[in-house]
Amino acid sequence: MSIGTLALLATLPIVSVFLFLVILRWPAKRAMPVALVVTVLMAMFIWEVPGNQIAAASVKGLVTALEVGVIVFGAILLLNTLKESGAIFTIRKGFTSISPDRRVQTIIVCWLFGSFLEGAAGWGAPATIVGPLLVAIGFPAMGAVMVALILQSTPVSYGAVGTPILIGVNSGLKDSPLVESYIAEQGITFDAYINAIGGQVALIHGVIGIFIPLFMVTMLTYFFGKNKSIAEGLAIWKFAIFAGLAFTVPYALVANLLGPEFPSLVGGLIGLAIVVPAAKKGLFIPKKTWDFEESSKWDPAWTGSLKVDESEKPKKKISFMAAWLPYLLVAVLLVLTRLKTLPFAGWIQSWVVKFETLFGTAITVESKPLNIPGVIFILVSLLSIFIFKMNMKEYGRAVKDSFKTILSAMAALIFAVPMVQVFINSGINAADYASMPLALAEGISNIFGSYWPLAAPTIGAIGAFAAGSNTVSNMMFSLFQFGVADNILATPATIVALQAVGGAAGNMICVHNVVAASSSAGLIGKEGNLIRKTLIPMTFYVIFAGGIGYVAIHGFGLNIGTFILAVVAGFILTLLVKGQKQNRIEVEQLKKSA
Repeated sequence: MSIGTLALLATLPIVSVFLFLVILRWPAKRAMPVALVVTVLMAMFIWEVPGNQIAAASVKGLVTALEVGVIVFGAILLLNTLKESGAIFTIRKGFTSISPDRRVQTIIVCWLFGSFLEGAAGWGAPATIVGPLLVAIGFPAMGAVMVALILQSTPVSYGAVGTPILIGVNSGLKDSPLVESYIAEQGITFDAYINAIGGQVALIHGVIGIFIPLFMVTMLTYFFGKNKSIAEGLAIWKFAIFAGLAFTVPYALVANLLGPEFPSLVGGLIGLAIVVPAAKKGLFIPKKTWDFEESSKWDPAWTGSLKVDESEKPKKKISFMAAWLPYLLVAVLLVLTRLKTLPFAGWIQSWVVKFETLFGTAITVESKPLNIPGVIFILVSLLSIFIFKMNMKEYGRAVKDSFKTILSAMAALIFAVPMVQVFINSGINAADYASMPLALAEGISNIFGSYWPLAAPTIGAIGAFAAGSNTVSNMMFSLFQFGVADNILATPATIVALQAVGGAAGNMICVHNVVAASSSAGLIGKEGNLIRKTLIPMTFYVIFAGGIGYVAIHGFGLNIGTFILAVVAGFILTLLVKGQKQNRIEVEQLKKSA
């Protein structure tokens, strides 16, 4: 079978997900079983994958689905615990004291606090924390989840203390004769080469990430504002770009000076330290405050089962520090349990449940139960009983509500993740074909040829969408991307960096991230709607990255990379001019009403 035909057939599992979930808007718990059946049929009858290989891959997927379920349950339980204790009232009041403007709250909670959590945890956990937190302070659930998913982009390449680079790219390139020969010619070590790739990843992300906070707030005002206005989001462009720079500058510096472990962690912390005081002083913030309409006027599709009564007064007064203590504990414990230099972290990592050669295959199912971020969420939830002096009736309600939500989420996850694993593990087959992801990538590379830098980020994004992980996308495609770069005489490190950047961007539309974030905010069955929205920033991200990559390799001049960057620059400049015009309009309106 020709590579073109094989690549076309390899798209069918992904196309089935888009068809049922995004185009037909089926809920994930209905769409993903069908997508799983399509993938299994492709594996059995086209790729001729043995039944035991399919079964082993499915079991591996089920284990991962359970791990994701623990994260979702923990995030919901922590939020419900804060709700039952009354701490949410204090947190909501605290954000209003920083700024009542919902655009500012989005940038602080989602972009900065969320990026810090991504640096510590990974696994899509930040969106499961940030989404329900935004709901708790008065955001519609769908809007909260949308911006939480957009967060899963720039910081993702350094999530879980650099795992997508240190594990994903590293294991993808390790032990390859082609890579070893190239590195020997360069006269550097393998570790130094991986760090150099990580540095390039940060520079590309750093340029694009400046504009992601603006994307967040503009999409929020357009899709969920009373006036459905892009201009109202653009009006805060100065503050949004200021927040973008406050994160991306330290982030890129850390990646290039210290390595891949801490860029998102440090960027998030420094960003918070710079942006929160600036927000309190009203620096770069428009005079007109933006807010949602009354919740009674919201489209019913925007809301879910997670409800927080904003008018309800807490039974006891809780200080601002005490209310935030659970989230502070989460952040500290996530960092402590992931720094391998600490003995405590080593002990956590050593608890492994492992099944090798499952059903006689080469597939190994492995889990580190204590290392799952959700375990920390649950632990902190239990500690919150004592922090807030809750009675067991209050905590029992939190547990009961959380179980109700997680059951709905698992109905989708137990099909979504096995489908991914069957797709990835289709390389062991009687037909002697490359695995479905590699066949797809090879087919696309044949089409693009020397223009491959434009397509490289999209391959990373497809990998993350299919695999549910930037790390796995990098493991699957880093060597392939290196090989394509070698064939077209491009700089391999740049092409592999584009892979990692695209893989991070693909997390915005990754099905099980969407299911997890939606469920944590009590929003079930709207996954396709969310993917339709997050496809917008994801597309912007991979096109922008492709343009940067092409120019990095071929330089500025009369070429397609320069053209793409010129179009992107024109697009951004037009938005900024529109935002400044909206500012002037709002100032005049305020003067007239004064």
